[in-house]
Amino acid sequence: MPAAEDIALAFYLRQQRIVRRSVNQAQSVWRMLNLSNWEAAWQGAVAAGLVGAISGGQSEAAAHADAYVAAVIAADGMDSDPGGKLNPGAFAGVAADGRPLKSLVYESVLESRWLLEEVGQSEIDSMIGGLEKLLKAVSTEVADAGRAATGASITGNRTINGYIRVVNAPACSRCIILAGKEYGWNAGFQRHPKCDCVHMPAKLIKRGRHHPGAFDAKDYFGSLSAAEQNRIFTNAGAQAIRDGASPSSVVNARRGMYTADAYGRPVRATRDSATRRGAWFRQERQRAIQRGLVPRSGAGFRLMSPRLMPEEIYRLAGSRSEAIAMLHRFGYLT
Repeated sequence: MPAAEDIALAFYLRQQRIVRRSVNQAQSVWRMLNLSNWEAAWQGAVAAGLVGAISGGQSEAAAHADAYVAAVIAADGMDSDPGGKLNPGAFAGVAADGRPLKSLVYESVLESRWLLEEVGQSEIDSMIGGLEKLLKAVSTEVADAGRAATGASITGNRTINGYIRVVNAPACSRCIILAGKEYGWNAGFQRHPKCDCVHMPAKLIKRGRHHPGAFDAKDYFGSLSAAEQNRIFTNAGAQAIRDGASPSSVVNARRGMYTADAYGRPVRATRDSATRRGAWFRQERQRAIQRGLVPRSGAGFRLMSPRLMPEEIYRLAGSRSEAIAMLHRFGYLT
């Protein structure tokens, strides 16, 4: 019997084939649109054809969820206990944000008209611009339907209590640091447009991971060329990881990035991990306790400096050794 990880990969590939068929179908329908007489084409076959391409793909993507969850459970040597049978049609016909699919795909027409009438692009370039927006929407909505259905199947099966995020390369930095992360059955699946990560159902245990997920973020980073590392994580972020920082600390730092005045100059800093519950805040508080600046209880401690971003560290450091010391100081190395 295949391992759970192999079943998850096969499920991902099946879902991607469904997405590709839906995208191809939508692209064929888009060719019927003529911007010089777009209203007639839209009201004729285009609107219905595009909605059909997405809803058909959504239903097909959702239809495989129960079998996938049951296969993973069997691979892990457990007995499946479903609370019901999934209804694939319930996951089709609407966008992930709840609006009608017709409204969603109409945005692509508006994009083409804007490029033609306001930007001044040629009709061909305008049509291509609208098509790019359309295909992004189609691929996202079909994949989301498959993920939503998988989440529902996981929730409905009492054998399992959560899932592990399986990240399929190539991937963005945000997805890479989530590879192999465990989530409870009721945790929403974080994704971005065109994200192709999937759930792997799991019986999560208190100590250790039930299975390791698709890959480790640090190992994946090491498999990339230097150019790809720089592209995905930025030059400074990639260098920090090469110097030993964890990918998650580098990527998360960018979420709260801001400019602060410190050390006599404007510096790029981050609010990530700098709140009272943050790891860097606790590290700084412990450092102050050890230096006798605050009592052992840590009462009265306040951060006196911003947490620098990796690129700011490299800009300020006078040597490689100093840069590594600063990476430790600001919590990127432990």
